[in-house]
Amino acid sequence: MESLNDTVWDVLISGTGLPQSLLALALSRSGKKVLHVDQNDYYGGAEAALSLQEATDWVEKVNLSSKPTPCSAASITHHQNHEGSPDPRLGFSRAYSISLSPHLIYARSNLVPALVSSKVYRQLEFLAVGSWWIYDIEENDSQGVLGDGLNQEPSGQTTSLRKIPGSREDVFADKTIDLRSTRSLMKVLKLATDTDAYLTAVREFGDQPFPSFLASEYKIGSKLHAPLQALTLSLAPPSKTIVAHAIPQLHKHLTSIGIFGPGFGAVVPKWGGLAEIAQVACRAGAVGGGVYVLNKGIESIDRPTQTPASPTIVEETGHLMSTVKLQGGNQVKARWIVGTPSTLRHCSDKDSEQQTVFAEVTHVTAIVSSSLTSLFPPPSEGSPPPGSIVVVLHPGAIGLPKSLDPADIPLVYLIIHSSDTGECPEGQNVERNQHCGIIQLQDLSPSLALDDNVLKDVRAVWERITLDDGDATGAFMQFEDRVGFGGEDDEDVS
Repeated sequence: MESLNDTVWDVLISGTGLPQSLLALALSRSGKKVLHVDQNDYYGGAEAALSLQEATDWVEKVNLSSKPTPCSAASITHHQNHEGSPDPRLGFSRAYSISLSPHLIYARSNLVPALVSSKVYRQLEFLAVGSWWIYDIEENDSQGVLGDGLNQEPSGQTTSLRKIPGSREDVFADKTIDLRSTRSLMKVLKLATDTDAYLTAVREFGDQPFPSFLASEYKIGSKLHAPLQALTLSLAPPSKTIVAHAIPQLHKHLTSIGIFGPGFGAVVPKWGGLAEIAQVACRAGAVGGGVYVLNKGIESIDRPTQTPASPTIVEETGHLMSTVKLQGGNQVKARWIVGTPSTLRHCSDKDSEQQTVFAEVTHVTAIVSSSLTSLFPPPSEGSPPPGSIVVVLHPGAIGLPKSLDPADIPLVYLIIHSSDTGECPEGQNVERNQHCGIIQLQDLSPSLALDDNVLKDVRAVWERITLDDGDATGAFMQFEDRVGFGGEDDEDVS
């Protein structure tokens, strides 16, 4: 490891999560000397995909850590048979790849064109996100997809699982929606797909609760509020989900349908979700000259003083350099240090960029010994078999105390992955719920769909590093094939 100490690094990136890995990829053709380290012995950081044993170790590590982490209060439970032994249906540890960050990626996500222009897509496989379902309250005279309901309620209502109409075609095909509601719903979908119209609505009604907006402006009945709320993927209660979030998310959902194939608008990466993208980006970064070292987190950072006589100015570069102590005793010099708050915990408040504070979200991953075949029909004629579906649970249908208003309780989202994703054995499913500087990338938000701000944040840091000396090489994530790479065989890789 002596070469780490002897090299003067332009950029030191801490952590191999998705934002850091995309930045390393973007810098891989910039001519910068990039050192990419991670305190873990696996790639992916907070977006990692773990085997069963690795997940068990991760839970213990999270709960014992005295340092800030994106997750807290982790636990793992193994179902046991009546003799107290592990369930024999559970496969061996490496048969599972449990994602810590199971985000959906919409076809309209700004990540998609970046993966294409950087040629990284050739080493990735994606599966369609199929049908969206909602477990909700139904009146007794209404028939859901499971007939007369699952549970009879004393109030004269039943609970049922039904498909959420996610497109205009779905709305017209849904016989449970009356003609008046169909017309109102079509007006909302038209608004959401018209860029000028939805931006006008956001300006005029942005702070208004989404259900109130639907009722007052489009006369949408309460029966359709939950399905529309579900398509926004809002983690806030309906009463707290505002038009400024809901309508843009509906726009992305609806305008993504059909881009990759008929009937669906989102995909999930095979073999481990976002962790697979992060790892492929790291491999591409290494091909571009980046140096990667696992089990090498940052222990301390010594910032230089802003004086010409500072001994931390390295003569051959003429730049101020920070001295960074890594795990294992290595001490390196780097001009730029980049990471997320959890990987740059050694920065003082004055050194840290202002951070977005995310709401806490309870996340559960469950392995079930059922293929749930009935929930995985092709979303449309000619569409590929889905590898993932979305099931949304309305609070009113899952035993909510009478004293609580469902409008004040968030929906519960189940992102169900089939064995086709490579995350579990066949027949099972995984359910999820001129200066130097320190620059902080934002941690990924707990949103269920990948936020476009992830790549915008990465691009902003890339520009700050590459443009500072006016030495930017090439456009952001726009790569030509290297000699000896990108032949015809590569074109066949999904």
